[in-house]
Amino acid sequence: MNRFVDSTELMADSAALAERMRRDGYLFLRGILPRSDVAEVQREVGEVARADGWLKSDRPVAEAAADLSGFCVDPDPSYLTTLRRINRLEGYHALKHHPRLIGLFERMLGGAILPHPRVLMRNIFPAREEYTTKAHQDFPNVQGSTEVFTAWIPLIDCPIETGPLQVAAGSHTEGVFDFHIGAGAGGIEIKDPLEGRWVSGPFSVGDVLIFHSMTVHKGVPNRSDRLRMSMDVRFQRVSEPFNFDNANPDGQPLSWEEVYDGWKSEELKYYWKRLPLTAKPFDRTWFDKRDALGFELGEAGDPRAASVLQRIVARDADPAKRARAAELLRRLEKKLPAA
Repeated sequence: MNRFVDSTELMADSAALAERMRRDGYLFLRGILPRSDVAEVQREVGEVARADGWLKSDRPVAEAAADLSGFCVDPDPSYLTTLRRINRLEGYHALKHHPRLIGLFERMLGGAILPHPRVLMRNIFPAREEYTTKAHQDFPNVQGSTEVFTAWIPLIDCPIETGPLQVAAGSHTEGVFDFHIGAGAGGIEIKDPLEGRWVSGPFSVGDVLIFHSMTVHKGVPNRSDRLRMSMDVRFQRVSEPFNFDNANPDGQPLSWEEVYDGWKSEELKYYWKRLPLTAKPFDRTWFDKRDALGFELGEAGDPRAASVLQRIVARDADPAKRARAAELLRRLEKKLPAA
């Protein structure tokens, strides 16, 4: 695995930023966010995580020392319960509006910027390598426009052993890749190994990795003793089509009224409703394929189906699909060995 190309020196050069993104499909930027601002979000998130047994109770929250007895993974019900508590934190949502991030995207994209309302929290436990996030693209999940960009923001220092993100350089130019299902975020894994194209590197708090919605990316295994804590925040131009599913909070069922309860800022509430956005409906082509694969493997008793079936139970609008997925999960759980 090669190291990221460092684009920090290009941050003030809008044309160079855009060209580097067109070439590589990602930008690795050091120190774009003040360390103290990110550390405050980590403290708030970490207090929730520690209270719910994800972090060791006898260690400072800032150390992110993982408590393996609290292991869970999205979309386990226990994980989603904690995720909903995190999703109510005002500072957690406010970080995506940081002027350094907004200014960067305005320069790179040359227009008014929409930070997506939905923020995704990633908490990756150590010693569970089978749940390392598999190779995938964001576009089938996000949609609206292909010109959506994810800012991956680590909340703790992430040397390689802590399991940062890696991307396949240049993969954003090759359309949507074929996939099968797998454990970890998203529930899918791209079939093409993309050998020789993976790049990564260590992160410090304040560093940000930005990548195109079609760029293939995956996690590095977390072989430390820490909970790898990071955020995914997505940005696009206001003028690009928007999939309004991205205006739902993560960890549904959860309403914005519940999220906003107790917030101090009125400006951050429902900000996207004040923008001239053009709606583009969600295309279920890729989700339907994923779900069909999940049902097929679930009927065959294959434990790889569990992650997709859990996602259907937690998030699908069709009650018949949810009931079928729940029944297959019950059958799988009877066959799986005890943890």
